[in-house]
Amino acid sequence: METKHNYQVNLTWLAERKGVLESLVLDSSITVATPPEFPKGMAGIWSPEHLFVASVNSCFMTTFLSVAENSKLDFKHFECDAVGTLEKIDGKYMISEITLSPILILTIENEKGIRVLEMSEKACLIANSVKTNIKLLPQIRIEG
Repeated sequence: METKHNYQVNLTWLAERKGVLESLVLDSSITVATPPEFPKGMAGIWSPEHLFVASVNSCFMTTFLSVAENSKLDFKHFECDAVGTLEKIDGKYMISEITLSPILILTIENEKGIRVLEMSEKACLIANSVKTNIKLLPQIRIEG
């Protein structure tokens, strides 16, 4: 795999505090807006804050899938809830922390599951690209 890639995204303003994201290489677009917590924000529409948290969460999942495959981890189910905390620090708003709460269901108990989740968080390229603190709160469940 090459070590340098580009990911082009176009944003077009629609009206008020709303726009649409598109990419020439993707089939769907995403409507985005200022979140309702801010002046003139809009409820029910993806915000940059949601997309930021979603970016970390989806990268964590894709990294987990790769690490699990390479580690030969046999799992039954994976899901992950992510919560981003927005704060004003030094006069600037930022997502200061994202808590990832993955649930991993295994068919047999083994120590590999927690190690793979921890390795995935450390290897996640989006998490490694931001200054936000990433906190991992994993749950392992066994279902035969």
